[in-house]
Amino acid sequence: MGRTAFIFPGQGSQYVGMAADFYQVDASSRDLIAQADTILGVPLSAVCFRGPEDELRQTQNTQPAIFLHSIVVLRKLTGVRPDMVAGHSLGEYSALVAAGALSFEDALRLVRLRGELMQQAGEEQKGTMAAIVGLAPEVVMNLCLEASAEGIVQPANFNSPGQIVISGSVTGVRRAVDIARANGARMAKELIVSGAFHSPLMESARNGLKQALDVTAIRDAFIPVYANVTAEPAVKEAEIRDLLYRQLTNPVRWEQTVRNMIRDGATDFVEVGPGKVLQGLVKRTDSAVRLSGYDKYSDIVSP
Repeated sequence: MGRTAFIFPGQGSQYVGMAADFYQVDASSRDLIAQADTILGVPLSAVCFRGPEDELRQTQNTQPAIFLHSIVVLRKLTGVRPDMVAGHSLGEYSALVAAGALSFEDALRLVRLRGELMQQAGEEQKGTMAAIVGLAPEVVMNLCLEASAEGIVQPANFNSPGQIVISGSVTGVRRAVDIARANGARMAKELIVSGAFHSPLMESARNGLKQALDVTAIRDAFIPVYANVTAEPAVKEAEIRDLLYRQLTNPVRWEQTVRNMIRDGATDFVEVGPGKVLQGLVKRTDSAVRLSGYDKYSDIVSP
């Protein structure tokens, strides 16, 4: 019997209009969205529904917006039960709610704080990120080592075979991009981001997040949560807390996470939340698994 994995998207999957259809037609979704606005004390729903895009793209808004949309969708998926969960970066918080380790309210507060801290760290320590396509992980790690003579740079996301994102100082990343091109990368391109996520330049954000994590109620998960930092399942509260803390400055091992879920019996991957980014990454990692996604209200309730 095949097993079902729920996967939750991270930053980059946002779009103006998120969850607006749920709000219009579903009373329980409307209540949850209104609750989020009350908890945060800001009209997050207005940014989700109407933007403008520049405002939605600000890390402090993007992260809670994607999280909220994912949980709105999750709450309506009553007919499908996951055997395991994972989330890409910010999506790990959505996965922990799905696994019963975090409450919606606590996760929302953490995600908003995480976004604010990351945005602040990005302003204090100017950094950037770049996508490298067509090179093996060890080649990318070596070229980051070589480029680090110019400034901090390291792999940030191992997304799928041949698709890796690097992160660090502007000088370090740009040098790594030059070396990647010289090494025959199919693509090596700087990304438009507000900071060097999953790199040592996020250290100040990590310290701020730790203080919040230390006083947040986290429970043992009732299904395995595959962690970004290790790509392995975690269920114990203390381990989950530590992994969330370490996640900010460590790479997201997404390709290995997908492989490990398949190793542990996953045959069906269901993306819960905005967009289809993760479905694409899973397909490039193993095209034999079944893929589906729930983003819009119409994906759940067919007319």
